[in-house]
Amino acid sequence: MFAVLKTGGKQYRVQAGDVLRVEKLAADAGEKVQFNEILMVGSTVGAPLVAGAAVQAEVIEQIKADKVVSYVKRRRKHSSQRTRGHRQQLTLLRVTEVLEKGADKSGVKAALGIRAAAATEAKPAAKAKKAAPKAEAADAAEPAAKKPARAKKAAKASDEA
Repeated sequence: MFAVLKTGGKQYRVQAGDVLRVEKLAADAGEKVQFNEILMVGSTVGAPLVAGAAVQAEVIEQIKADKVVSYVKRRRKHSSQRTRGHRQQLTLLRVTEVLEKGADKSGVKAALGIRAAAATEAKPAAKAKKAAPKAEAADAAEPAAKKPARAKKAAKASDEA
């Protein structure tokens, strides 16, 4: 059975045993990951996604694609030229299983790109920033003689508000 999955802004047609090169995922070699954005499984087409479907894969390794070099020469008789290169970071995967149902009960880590993984890690940091105003309130309880002039102004502004 085959499935069409979406990751890294691209769509891939896969079946068990396939080896894929996808945009870099936040996973180490040997880990199992699960793709939950499945557009089609066999003859079942999602609207837009197939509910409960998933594709499980094992990370083989993190690799880099071939170097892409761009060379630009701007004007004749002037030495205005530039060469730039880029190697895209990729993840090499081996598809182990295509699930039509029961993806939520599998217990396998969801496959996230490196940007999505960084965004989920940033959310707990935002909660820590919200806790900081409580510490400032404790500072306001200290005698005013120990605070610098800026702290006195900030304390006045918070008292007036």
